[in-house]
Formats: sequence, structure tokens, C-alpha cells
Amino acid sequence: MKPIAENFIDRLKTNQSDKERKKIRRYFKADDSENRVMGVRMKIIFDLAKEFKEMPVNEIAKLLDNPYYEARMGAVSIMDFRVRKKSVPEELRKQLFDLYLNRHDRLNSWDFMDRAAPRVIGMYLYDYKKPRDILYTLAKSDNPWERRTAIVSTAWFIKKGELDDTFKLAELLLDDEHEYVQKAIGTWVRHAGKQDEERLLEFLEKHAPEIQRTTLTTMMENLTKAQKEYYRNL
Repeated sequence: MKPIAENFIDRLKTNQSDKERKKIRRYFKADDSENRVMGVRMKIIFDLAKEFKEMPVNEIAKLLDNPYYEARMGAVSIMDFRVRKKSVPEELRKQLFDLYLNRHDRLNSWDFMDRAAPRVIGMYLYDYKKPRDILYTLAKSDNPWERRTAIVSTAWFIKKGELDDTFKLAELLLDDEHEYVQKAIGTWVRHAGKQDEERLLEFLEKHAPEIQRTTLTTMMENLTKAQKEYYRNL
């Protein structure tokens, strides 16, 4: 079977169920008016994405155009699995990088970013030593999902021991009002703090009073009870 979008959609449809549709819709955070849900388990989507990971870029774009959540989750999963292969040339990784950013309008749920941004965006910028200005542009976007991409992309930098961009972007986004931007800030600053607690403590010393309470709690998960109490009362 050719790894094309139409075949991928057909395979999704053979695995849909009313039970799963209700389950996904209950937790779905994207705008209902912009999305449809088939009702396919996430493991099945990921398994199919691995099977279809050689799908041409123009066919992945067709999946992104699809109104079904599962089709677009399949698209970003295919992109993620594709760029994990060391043999993938820079040209193809650039095409996938561009596709993700150019069709960001089709990525309107928090899990799309978490699925693909670390490798499709972050790993590309890191591996090829590309300027990271794009992340700061995304952080200033009116689109909250683009702002989430900015901070989630730094997951790859953290993995490689580079923490500067995570803290800089978090600082830019501290007053962001979107729930899923705040969750990303809290999560990835916490992960950065695992590698350099002193850097985290400096960040909290400077910003704790202005950090939203839920975000602050997430950032401090790995700190001692005394440390948490101190920063909550600054």
C-alpha cells in the first residue's frame, strides 16, 4: 500500500468507534467548530504513523488539511517519526520544518505541539545550528498555539543541555493568559531546572511574584517544601 493520505484516512476509519469518539470529545481542548473526531485510539494513530512514515511531504500536507483531529495527529506523528531517522537529509527536514510552521493554522490543540515541535522544530534548529529567532517570533504571535510551539520546541535544547532559550522564552511569556501556554512554561522550566537547579532558583528569585500560581507550582515540583514555601511568599 502506498503511503498516501487517502490510504491513511481509510485505515483510521476502519479503527474508529463511538466509545472512543465520546472519550476523545470529552477531553478535547481545541475549538469544536473547527474539528471533527473519528474516535480512534492514540496508540493506533501512532502505530499507523510509524507504518506511513515515508509518506511524501505533499501527502502529509493533505492530512493537515483534513478536518478530523486524528488525521492531523497522524500528520504531526508522521513528521516526528520521519525526522528521528539519522539518515534523513537536511533538505527533507527543512521541508517538514517549513510545513509545520506554514500550516500552523491547522494545529489547534496542545498535543499537536507536544507531539512534533521538539524534533520537527527544535531538533532541526539545534542539529543544523540555525538561528533561533523564529521561536521568539512565534512567542509574540497572536496565535496561542504558535506561542506554545515556541516554548515546547526548546525541549530538544534542554535534552542537549542548552537552557538559555527555555528561560528567555518563559520570561517573555510569563504574563500569557492562555492556559496551555502557561502549562508549557511551567513544564519546560521545570525540566530545565532538573539540569540546572541554580538557574531555576535564580529565575524564581527574579520572577516568582509575577508567575501565575499554577505555573509556579509546576515549576517547583522538584524543589523542597521549604523552597516552595519561600518562593510562594516572595
